[in-house]
Amino acid sequence: MPPTDFRHRRLAAAALAASLVAACSGGQAPHVPSPVPVTVTQAAVRDMPVLVSAPGSVETINSVAVTSQVDGQLLESFVRDGADVAQGQLLFRIDPRPAQAALQQAQAALAKDQATLTQARSQVERYKDVAAKGYLSADQMEQYRTNLGVALGAVKVDEANVAAAKLTLGYTDIRAPIAGRIGRILIQPGNVVKANDTNPLVTINQIEPVYVNFALPSAQLGRMLAAQKAAPLAVRANVIGLDQPVEGRVAFIDNAVDTSTGTIRLRGEFANEEHVLWPGQLVGVSLTLGHDANAVVLPDAAVQNGPNGTYVFVVKPDRSAEQRTVKVARVVEGQAVIESGLAAGETVVLDGQSRVQDGSPLAFDDKPAAARAEEAAR
Repeated sequence: MPPTDFRHRRLAAAALAASLVAACSGGQAPHVPSPVPVTVTQAAVRDMPVLVSAPGSVETINSVAVTSQVDGQLLESFVRDGADVAQGQLLFRIDPRPAQAALQQAQAALAKDQATLTQARSQVERYKDVAAKGYLSADQMEQYRTNLGVALGAVKVDEANVAAAKLTLGYTDIRAPIAGRIGRILIQPGNVVKANDTNPLVTINQIEPVYVNFALPSAQLGRMLAAQKAAPLAVRANVIGLDQPVEGRVAFIDNAVDTSTGTIRLRGEFANEEHVLWPGQLVGVSLTLGHDANAVVLPDAAVQNGPNGTYVFVVKPDRSAEQRTVKVARVVEGQAVIESGLAAGETVVLDGQSRVQDGSPLAFDDKPAAARAEEAAR
């Protein structure tokens, strides 16, 4: 046999032996999954408020449609659309000349009847002694006394007419009955207005304080009443665009449950000094009913939603993930209060859950985890 053929056969035999060894060993080595990079946090124990939330709407405490109480031409407007006004501030002026003329007429009638009263009183004083001595008939003396009574009554009528005329003249200056903010001025100077017209000159809404109306499930009523006995109920209004909620207090709890909805109506009162709440505005309302002193909490971002409810990935001692179902009681300011399924101190995946499965090996840095746990416990 030539040396070349012998060498080729040896190489083929070696290749065949290698393939047999590979076949006996089960083929390629098993694939080991790479650790999934994640960030983690720890469940902590904190004092958490018991909050119930509901949608609410802002309502003004007082709203006044300003109308004229006299007929006349509107001469001047002293405010602009959307201005803040104080109680008693001059808003509009109606032509006062007709009212001034009526007042002068009433004053002239009063002066005339006062003169008649003075004459009637002097006649009674002059003739009462004469009548007592019999030099004047009783009928004549009685007539003098009657004239005095008629003159006195006429003066009283005139005084009332003068007061009414002054009141009418005062109505030509239209002043703000309440403090608040006016809307759009609906009637401009130059137009003739009528007394108590259905079309107001302007509407004033009281802006501070204001009410926020909302409703809660009647199942919360017992806890609300118990909390209200301990202290005034604090309520918050969350306004879109504001980083911090507006603080207020519950001013009213309705005296009956709405049987059609199973809810109880409430009203919160807010000082609204910054004018961030406006009548008709929709806000989110949060009502504090107490505190849980030893609540187990973790960031809401760690909780995932699945077909079987909410769950988290718990980090086991061997740094593998365990998918565990948890029950979330509520979420307060980004912190989920865990009712069951998780104990304080357990480490859970905070970010990177989309790449994690049950049993996945995990890669994370211990130092950031400890720092996050300390921050969550504050």
